[in-house]
Amino acid sequence: MPKLDNQTIQLALVAAVALAMLIQAIVLFAALVALRKLAKSIRQEIEELHASVMPVIENTRSLLARVTPKIEQTASDLAVLTRALRDQTADVQAAADEIIGRAQRQARRVDSMLSNVLDAMDRAGSFVADTVAKPMRQLSAFLASAKAVIESLRSTQGPSRADSNRASGDNDLFV
Repeated sequence: MPKLDNQTIQLALVAAVALAMLIQAIVLFAALVALRKLAKSIRQEIEELHASVMPVIENTRSLLARVTPKIEQTASDLAVLTRALRDQTADVQAAADEIIGRAQRQARRVDSMLSNVLDAMDRAGSFVADTVAKPMRQLSAFLASAKAVIESLRSTQGPSRADSNRASGDNDLFV
């Protein structure tokens, strides 16, 4: 076997390092080529995407340019409409409050009037009752006294036959 001296080992190591560097350079070169192809492919994809997206972006820009004044006008109209609705709502609220106030005043007035009418009817009923009841009591008292007079006149005419028979027959039965 050949002698392995220091120079041979160094030469073998240098050759191995050179071979490793050559392999590394080849791998890096292959990576560079692959990256260039990839970059070229990505650039083409981006250009295709750009070509397809740019018309959409341009259409969107033109649409926004056309619609923006209309949107601004609509927003302005909505603001005016909102203000007008607030004003009208305030007017309606004020009118409703006034109507409610008037209705409450009228209800109090009608209540007062009905209370007065019912009080007057109560007083009139009491007056009529007193006016009718007093003569009726007097008439009733007069009729009762007339009845009592008639009864007393009947009893003073003398005992009747039935009463005299009863009276004489009662003595025998008394125990």
